[in-house]
Amino acid sequence: MTAVSYETFLLYMLIGGFTGILAGLLGVGGGAVIVPALLFHFRAEQFSAAILMHMAVACSLVAIVFTSMSSTLAHHRRGAVLWSTALVLAPGIVLGAVAGGIIVDGLSSDVLRYGFAAFECLVAWRLVRDRQPAAHRTLPGRAGLAGVGAGIGAVSTLMGIGGGALTVPFLLWCNINIRNAIATSAACGLPIALAGSGTLIVAGWGRPDLPQWSSGYVYWPAGLLIATSSVLTAPLGARLAHSLPLKALKRIFAVLLIAVAIRMVML
Repeated sequence: MTAVSYETFLLYMLIGGFTGILAGLLGVGGGAVIVPALLFHFRAEQFSAAILMHMAVACSLVAIVFTSMSSTLAHHRRGAVLWSTALVLAPGIVLGAVAGGIIVDGLSSDVLRYGFAAFECLVAWRLVRDRQPAAHRTLPGRAGLAGVGAGIGAVSTLMGIGGGALTVPFLLWCNINIRNAIATSAACGLPIALAGSGTLIVAGWGRPDLPQWSSGYVYWPAGLLIATSSVLTAPLGARLAHSLPLKALKRIFAVLLIAVAIRMVML
């Protein structure tokens, strides 16, 4: 790919590789790493300050398209995806993701940056707390699932994430076991990423301040290279999860997330 230098090519591969390992090791979604990493990089590349976060969120969603497909296939082969639930959630997710993409387009990069910094702190808190919500009820009906899906899709697109931080706790709260909740959440990540990234392509189309090799807010060299390396390294993270001290690693990563959040606010 001639759009990037060798150093930038290597950086994108490292971001994706690190993201894939973390996803397999700690269950942390890719957006929590990809978005801030790209924000700092795009700023160093002197891309337009007005769209730094828009591009970082869009590229993260493109990467999640591929990682979600890979993860969903692996879970499906083990019979863990509750397709009946995922398919009922999907229409609401798509509508919410489209709405989220429109909201992203209408917000300033600074507002998105502050919101994402708050999200990083929330992810850090959940890592340290290391608890899942207790089951309290069964799944709601179709209308209820559509509403929940819309909320998950909108928030996930705003943050450039696959929705696992929202979908898994909801499914656990509804008495779905952890194995099925994680697998079904992975399947729900695909419509989030497709609808969110597609909306951001359309919303940013034709902007004069976009870099070369962009379609709307999606900067393809970043999105595709990160996706490639993250898909390759996710299985390694899953294997390491059985041999490393996960509680200590979660606390270390939580501190790192808070430091990243503070740095984002100070930009």
